[in-house]
Amino acid sequence: MPEGSPVLQLLDQVSLPFDLGRPDVMSVTIELEPGSAGSPPHRHSGPVFAYLIEGELIFELEGEPQRVIKAGEAFWEPGGDLVHWQAANNLSDGFTKFLAVMLCAPGQEMMTYLSADEIAERQHLRSPRPSH
Repeated sequence: MPEGSPVLQLLDQVSLPFDLGRPDVMSVTIELEPGSAGSPPHRHSGPVFAYLIEGELIFELEGEPQRVIKAGEAFWEPGGDLVHWQAANNLSDGFTKFLAVMLCAPGQEMMTYLSADEIAERQHLRSPRPSH
């Protein structure tokens, strides 16, 4: 590589198991105040790729245990029927901010929230909650 060339660092790579056709793509930054619970349970019509810019994020997808993602780490979710249970700020004294690139299936909403009935119906698909 020539001197002074940009340095490319691969953060994440995924081969999607489905075809989205010609998806709409949206890039956003999301900033969570200290202690914020983030968005209520929801799903995306297509995959979401994200990078944590600052802070710590409690991230939980359906069927997976919650985990803490730290600044400088990449993460993703496949979208479709899979529920995104939480993306909360793990810090009580600092902001958490991430960049998300969302692919939206043509003609569908980028994000939909679950109704109270659907949340209750899907609780059995959620990993056991950690005890504090």
